[in-house]
Amino acid sequence: MNRRILRIAIPAIVSNITVPLLGLIDLGIVGHLGAPAYIGAIAIGSMIFNLMYWLFAFLRMGTSGITSQAFGRRDLTEDARILVRSMSISAVIAFALIVFQYPIRELAFLLMRPDVNIRPLATTYYNICIWGSPAVLGLYSLSGWYVGMQNSRIPMFVAIAQNVVNIIVSLLLVFVLGMKVEGVAWGTVIAQWSGFLVNLLLCTKYYGKVVRKLYVSVPSTAKSMPQHFTLAERWGGLKAALRAEGWMRPFFKVNAHIFFRTLFMVSVNLFFTSAGSWQGEMTLAVNSLLLQFLLLFSYFMDGFAYAGEALCGKYLGAHHPALFSRAVRQLLLWGVLILVLFTLVYGLFAEPLLGVLTNQTSVIVASRPYQAWLMVVPAAGMLAYLWDGIYIGTTSTRQMLESAIVATCVYFPIYFCFHPMWGNHALWLAYALFLLSRSTYQTLRYPSVVRKV
Repeated sequence: MNRRILRIAIPAIVSNITVPLLGLIDLGIVGHLGAPAYIGAIAIGSMIFNLMYWLFAFLRMGTSGITSQAFGRRDLTEDARILVRSMSISAVIAFALIVFQYPIRELAFLLMRPDVNIRPLATTYYNICIWGSPAVLGLYSLSGWYVGMQNSRIPMFVAIAQNVVNIIVSLLLVFVLGMKVEGVAWGTVIAQWSGFLVNLLLCTKYYGKVVRKLYVSVPSTAKSMPQHFTLAERWGGLKAALRAEGWMRPFFKVNAHIFFRTLFMVSVNLFFTSAGSWQGEMTLAVNSLLLQFLLLFSYFMDGFAYAGEALCGKYLGAHHPALFSRAVRQLLLWGVLILVLFTLVYGLFAEPLLGVLTNQTSVIVASRPYQAWLMVVPAAGMLAYLWDGIYIGTTSTRQMLESAIVATCVYFPIYFCFHPMWGNHALWLAYALFLLSRSTYQTLRYPSVVRKV
């Protein structure tokens, strides 16, 4: 069981760590162009797309859970149909983003209020990068599908390849062809489309037999299936996948729960950043740096959550309650191990690690009163991260939404009650209790998940 968990978790952790590199690479390149406005433009543009794509993370999470359950039932034909359905929905959403790109951009600028020198550059970056949205959303669907098929290695290789392409192309366009912000934007778009196309090729190579099951009217073994199908047979298989009765309601129900749950998560995280900025530039800097450590912890926990999605969904689909319970137990043990490791590292080496991120002594000194939260917040959120993976694998997304609602209702009152007395500590307390509320609620709701198995 541990080998199965690590086979999925380790590549997923590597993929998670490489995701923010796309934005960091862009910032690093424009940071050498000589004007602060370039950095601001990339920061604003990256934030818009990060928030926008986060809202559509259900394409990955929803696809993962239902795919793993079909995989557990050994229903590979349904797995192929799930891929078609998820990719079709991602294409429709991407089309809508491109059609409504202007009002989305103006609304984002209205909320963020970029400086007059930054806005034209951010507009240029946005207008180019929006054309990468079909690739990004398609990658979400493919990544979720791969995890459901018990394979997180392909998404890892694609994520690494994307970063390599982004570095090479962006450096070429910016420093050789002198394209500046346009070069960075096109480098990002080319990397996104390269990752998407490579993903499709790998899907065809390693899962061609699964995909071909779309084009036959009855289940058949791989040996008896023809290797080539006519265009009419392929089109008929795609239409059959989308027209099959009974899939739309549960598919959209699961994704709707995840979408609204994400809205609550986004509101909490945006408020955390905004509330820090209200307390001054130094507090904002301290909070931003400490959050990087919590993000690193979440990347590791999400890797094991991915393993929960894949394995728990598989064992639910296969009706193996004993293996399901064993997987949950081992995932929780891994969660405790990772939590202890990070608590020790952050407790002993917080200041040296902060020194890697900044050379501003004043910021490091100002962070000292808040460094204890680096040990409290991960402990509060460890179960929440793991339950998310287990609940996604079992498509228990209603409980996930309920936990986000309850936790949000705890978060805001705690902050506003204690902020007059505790200042920025109230913000960290509210965030810790937000995660603890999610952990507690999902723990209490776990028996309802077990009944499904």
